[in-house]
Amino acid sequence: MTYVVAVRTLCEFTARRGDLDLRFTPAPSALEGMAGHQTVTARRTGGYEAEITLTGAHRGLTVRGRADGYDPALNRLEEIKTHRGDLERMPANHRVLHWAQALIYGHLLCVARGLEALTVALVYFDIADQKETVLTQPHTAASLRAFFEDQCERFVAWAAHEEAHRDARNAALGALRFPYREFRSGQRELSVAAFRAARDGRCLMAQAPTGIGKTLGTIFPLLKACGADHLDRVFFLTAKTPGRALALDAIASLHEGVGPLPLRTLELVARDKACEHPDKSCDGESCPLARGFYDRLPAARGTALQARMLDRATVREAALAHGICPYYLAQELARWCDVVIGDYNYYYDSSAMLYALTQMNDWRVAVLVDEAHNLPDRARRMYSATLDQSAFRGARHAAPAALKKPFDRLNREWNALSRERNAAYEVLAAVPPKLQSAVQNLIASLGDQLAEAPHSVDETVLRFYFDALHFVSLLEQFGDHSIVDVTLESQHAGSRTKPATSLCVRNVIPAPFLKPRYAAARATIMFSGTLSPQHFYRDMLGLPDDTGWLDVDGPFRAEQLDVRVADHVSTRWRDRERSLEPIVDLIARQYAERPGNYLGFLSSFDYLQRVAGSMRLRHPQVPIWTQEPRMDEAARDAFLARFETSGAGIGFAVLGGAFSEGVDLAGDRLIGAFIATLGLPQMNDVNEQMRRTLEARFGNGYDYAYLYPGMQKVVQAAGRVIRTEHDAGVVHLIDDRFRRREVRRLLPRWWKVE
Repeated sequence: MTYVVAVRTLCEFTARRGDLDLRFTPAPSALEGMAGHQTVTARRTGGYEAEITLTGAHRGLTVRGRADGYDPALNRLEEIKTHRGDLERMPANHRVLHWAQALIYGHLLCVARGLEALTVALVYFDIADQKETVLTQPHTAASLRAFFEDQCERFVAWAAHEEAHRDARNAALGALRFPYREFRSGQRELSVAAFRAARDGRCLMAQAPTGIGKTLGTIFPLLKACGADHLDRVFFLTAKTPGRALALDAIASLHEGVGPLPLRTLELVARDKACEHPDKSCDGESCPLARGFYDRLPAARGTALQARMLDRATVREAALAHGICPYYLAQELARWCDVVIGDYNYYYDSSAMLYALTQMNDWRVAVLVDEAHNLPDRARRMYSATLDQSAFRGARHAAPAALKKPFDRLNREWNALSRERNAAYEVLAAVPPKLQSAVQNLIASLGDQLAEAPHSVDETVLRFYFDALHFVSLLEQFGDHSIVDVTLESQHAGSRTKPATSLCVRNVIPAPFLKPRYAAARATIMFSGTLSPQHFYRDMLGLPDDTGWLDVDGPFRAEQLDVRVADHVSTRWRDRERSLEPIVDLIARQYAERPGNYLGFLSSFDYLQRVAGSMRLRHPQVPIWTQEPRMDEAARDAFLARFETSGAGIGFAVLGGAFSEGVDLAGDRLIGAFIATLGLPQMNDVNEQMRRTLEARFGNGYDYAYLYPGMQKVVQAAGRVIRTEHDAGVVHLIDDRFRRREVRRLLPRWWKVE
């Protein structure tokens, strides 16, 4: 056996005991933790060594990691941990884990330096008051070796099991055959390009139309790359729940095609969907599924990993059988699974778990980004943060008396900023220093309060606290990729309410935040039916210069789709009222010509309701149904259920919403679409500032801010019509601007536009 494990992973496996307990929160942010480490090491004498890479072995197990520091003058190894608040409130099982890591590093250092004895220290650094608490233990090299070997012995049986799983997996994947008799048109080309990206350690952008089987066409070659030992793991990331289901189905088809594979596939779901006790906090005193979590984790982990498909239901069943939390069991299982399927945020968010595990364990991962045209907007939201003054006032009112001073200080500075506002929207060069200082002071005070008396802070205060943490973190990373703006909330006439503002660190170009994620992965494959123009996505996402590009020709023929432009209609805002009758009359003519199921896409719910109302008045014989704001899953399912085989009617929906992508209505469940908009984002103060920022960076601000995002939505919506090689249908593009050259060139090549 030659199994490699990180020091932290080893200790988290062998040394964690007791309850799951998140009350000793909030932990410092990653940036605060790094700064804290640098502060501590900067205080040491000149001969002090920081970040020492160490490796050791025991019975075929290789253990590696980086020790925080070593002071040769004191012969002392230091493990540095940053924290907030009263150290005495730290749960005992946290301290045990920290000592285990320190002692492992102590042994590795003794072996590396030939030391006979060593002082091992835990250095706890309070980021609020910048004070150190140093706990020390004297050890001989022999005692440290005994501890190291004991920890390794606790892990070595699991390591042998994992090594056997890896060997069996790679052998099976090496011999894996495609589960169907042949590839679909374009699917083999996509698979070959994805395999080569994994083999060569590169990024790939793949534009491939609906119908070729992109999900299986990318998962299959990456599993082959695992079998060839180019990869350790595959992360399949999606923007929406249907994408997770498609990925699980693709994996299931591989099991069905060749028999059960020794392949572990995990589905990650959001905490609010997995939590069994949402009314309880995550600690042993409050939640029965947190009580003794780490004591029961090994048995639950063993039970779960007997299954190959660890979807939400399977993980929940295993967790509850052993009385532990399903959500946190899934987080633990992510360490031991071959394929992990989840939302974008698990790898790309600022606190992304899969990214952290990849770095910590030096995994060779391939990241598959499904429907990658969604990533720029999603990443912008990940790296933007807003502080709302109305929410702050609510938090101030609910805060305990001990926090009165820091809340009052921030209130004064915020009111001063609000009084200075003359415009409804304004871009700031920077957050006023006094206000920023007041926010940081409140964060520190709230952190101390949470550490000392966590139950004294209610949900209102806690929400504002986390918003403030995110806000300050992004300020620390501020650059020309983002803007800081202030918006004055609208006041009703005669209102006595104090004016309120919202402050936003608004990301415009997510590229700088995403680049480290590509560097950490061996390969990243971005795929979608709409990734044109490719330079737009390269620029926004910050993909490496050597990123490959693949534009797959689809299986569809131009005669399958009748694309018509209604260039006598304008759907511009000023022309909306005049557009209603021409739109509904066109829809009625098409319906009379060929009755069946159609989707009609509008730019907003208001416009949708006006078109639907006009349709009912002028053409009551045509059945219609409409998307409503904030539809839950059951309501969305009911909307789609109306599209029955051999049915007839018009479903009206908002372009860019739940029904304009990720909807598969094959055959005569959908025979046409009406798109009465270019999908351009609303022209307002915020979008205009984003346009100016993009103009300054790329010189093409209007296209980047408006045209490209809008046309991507149009093409996605139109893609609902032709789903298989046997489908036939019609798409009406309703707006005179669809005749413009710069718009037409963004339409799919295979379309023949009348």
